[in-house]
Amino acid sequence: MFELIQSGGWLMLPIIACSILSLAICLERFWVLQKKRVAPANLLSEVWTMVRNGEMTPERLLQIRNQSFLGQIMVAGLNNSTHGREIMKESIQEAAQHVMHQMERFLNSLGTIAAISPLLGLLGTVIGMIKVFAEIMLQGTGNANVLAGGISEALITTAAGLSIAIPALVFHRYFQRRIETLLIEMEQECQKLVEVVHGDREVDFE
Repeated sequence: MFELIQSGGWLMLPIIACSILSLAICLERFWVLQKKRVAPANLLSEVWTMVRNGEMTPERLLQIRNQSFLGQIMVAGLNNSTHGREIMKESIQEAAQHVMHQMERFLNSLGTIAAISPLLGLLGTVIGMIKVFAEIMLQGTGNANVLAGGISEALITTAAGLSIAIPALVFHRYFQRRIETLLIEMEQECQKLVEVVHGDREVDFE
């Protein structure tokens, strides 16, 4: 493996760095975007039960806020629920924007890796072919070992760049779609909370 990387030339270093960074981002996003960490099941019913029973203390609010992204949004709404329906909805929207930013963290970096990895591979291809033609000019076509070395460098960097870019692009699209789905679920839960708090909806989510 080391010989294969070495034969790819110095451009293998940034390609390997991209692969490590891409893997780290994917693992971190898989951990952060777990359903239980974003929008736990039955959180709305638990919150409403505490509100209805008068058990919603500042300590409970802080605990709910720290447990999940949905909890952050709900607490922002509850803190402003006494100021009317519209103010509560605005507070929820502001908190949701902050949560969306947290959920999309590092996705731009992952998309950048997906874009530049094949370009780095292509650059390695160009450099490898330049070396091949330079050797042809100096030694002719008789030295097959030298020509093979340059062609090998070109092919290895191209393959390495594509092998990083393809999964990075796939996971980038996957995380984007997952975030969209989770945001829709959280929006629905918060809409229910607003309606229940202001008496516009029956409690049908327990």
